[in-house]
Amino acid sequence: MPQQQPDDYYWHPPQQDFNEVLYEQLRKTPWFMISLVLHLVAFLILSNVEFSSIPQDQKKKVEAKLEQPQEEELQEEPEEEPEEEEPEEEPIEEPEVEEMETEDDVETTDAESEDDAVSDQPYEGKQSNAAIGLGGGAGGAFGGRRGGRRGRMKRYGGQGTAEAVELGLEWLAKHQTPDDGYWDCDGFQEFCKGNICDGKGYPTYDPGITGLALLAFLGAGYTHQAGKYKKTVADAIKYLRRVQDPEGCFGVQAGHFMYSHACCTLALAEAYGMTASPILKRPVEKALEFLYKAQNPNPSGTGKLAWRYTVQPGDNDTSVTGWVVMALKSAKSAGLEVNASAFEGAHVWLDQMSDAATGRIGYVQSGVSPVRSEGREEKWPRSKSEAITAVGMLTRVFISDALGNEDAHKDWIKKGARLCVERLPKWVEGDGSIDQYYWYYGTLAMFQVGGSDWKKWNKAMKKAIIDHQRKEGCERGSWDPQGPWGEDGGRVYSTAIMTMCLEVYYRYGKVFGTK
Repeated sequence: MPQQQPDDYYWHPPQQDFNEVLYEQLRKTPWFMISLVLHLVAFLILSNVEFSSIPQDQKKKVEAKLEQPQEEELQEEPEEEPEEEEPEEEPIEEPEVEEMETEDDVETTDAESEDDAVSDQPYEGKQSNAAIGLGGGAGGAFGGRRGGRRGRMKRYGGQGTAEAVELGLEWLAKHQTPDDGYWDCDGFQEFCKGNICDGKGYPTYDPGITGLALLAFLGAGYTHQAGKYKKTVADAIKYLRRVQDPEGCFGVQAGHFMYSHACCTLALAEAYGMTASPILKRPVEKALEFLYKAQNPNPSGTGKLAWRYTVQPGDNDTSVTGWVVMALKSAKSAGLEVNASAFEGAHVWLDQMSDAATGRIGYVQSGVSPVRSEGREEKWPRSKSEAITAVGMLTRVFISDALGNEDAHKDWIKKGARLCVERLPKWVEGDGSIDQYYWYYGTLAMFQVGGSDWKKWNKAMKKAIIDHQRKEGCERGSWDPQGPWGEDGGRVYSTAIMTMCLEVYYRYGKVFGTK
């Protein structure tokens, strides 16, 4: 029988209380595990305290919101009560700078700033790495314009320029169809107050003209999210979304509908770039898909070429192609994926249309002056305009930035600039010099060129446009539909495109020209 051992024969661990055990375990635990546990405990305690204080019915609302995030919508503005008028929301503006210009000083102020400076040096190609995009500044290509750029307009364009822009937008807002959100080319007179504005356009262009009018508001920084015109912008966006068909085309696919589709795509791409609104992304992507579908194949059998009035008709023109490339570049600046082949095809087409001897870019034939509709040649001589050369210049700027092939375009752009300087904007009734389409593209292109050529163009452009904005009656703020294409788009078209000319100082960041 084994001998019984004394009680202290076996070793017994010393007795420890809970605090001592906890301390020993914590001492052996890595520091990051301790931190993790402590944070988790604190989170659980605080969550339990705060959530438990919420009444039961409110808990359900909180849970519902967490499970189902709300999709952004373009809400209708509530109708104002007749007895109490709400004050207009003021647009968000940059801090004002000290103004040196007077109201009517439109000749001595040039667009010169740290980020958009020009100089008297001749154009020598790309001088900066600034991304082309609408607005520039903080927040990416479009961020600088979000919330308004009126302060910058006054400084770089002059007080008269800023006021002309606001008057133009005011006229457009008053003549927008209130229930449907579009601009009616031949029915806008229904909304005139006092006298009736003249200048009807063709109703088939309603979608495209609505796109241009929307671009004028976006160019001044107004969006559907901010500014005193946010309802105007929201209604126009809702209209464009409503008239987009399942293929992605805006409006009816009849006639020269690719003009309208390209303008509408450009407008929604800008709106998306300025706001990052998720409800605009898919409509823009569908519109891009339609542009790819419409692009003509290259007859050589390799790649793509350009665009014309309809889907792959087999022929091309520089004017439609210019609008399409603008839309593609804005979509790319907004962060959307854009097919490089679309830009490459446009480059091939421009090379075919450019005359090496003169630098002139043709519409459907190399080096030929702009076309005119039947019966308009005598009133608006082609020799007075370099409209298609200007379209080609700006298109080359965008292609160069998109593909990084600036060397292939800079000589053509310099040649085109010389041609445009020989035909500066001039509003003289009866001599066929007025061409608002030319002035729009010429202004955007020459701003990119910079230097003394831009200064000459800018001075002439502001005088021609601002001096001839209507100042009285219901027409106040608008421009008469003059030029070879005024009859097609009417007063709405002329007002939208002239307003956009005066927004050039912050519409696109500089890619070309001296910095």
